[in-house]
Amino acid sequence: MGGKKVFKYPVIIEKADGNYSAYSPDLPGCVSTGATIEETLSRMREAIQFHIEGLKKEGLAVPEPSTKVEYIKISV
Repeated sequence: MGGKKVFKYPVIIEKADGNYSAYSPDLPGCVSTGATIEETLSRMREAIQFHIEGLKKEGLAVPEPSTKVEYIKISV
């Protein structure tokens, strides 16, 4: 039985003037916006699914997540 792979893509959320925008470094061109962080993430989830469906329809490989995310604490 061939099960589906589950990928975990990092998503960067940025505050803009009056809204938020998001993108995933591992999926160039896949972006979303929203009035709140929650809305932006919901739309980004849909955008990623749509992006991957498009890649599959075109016979292209679905990129595996490769971006690593770390946070560095600095006292100011």
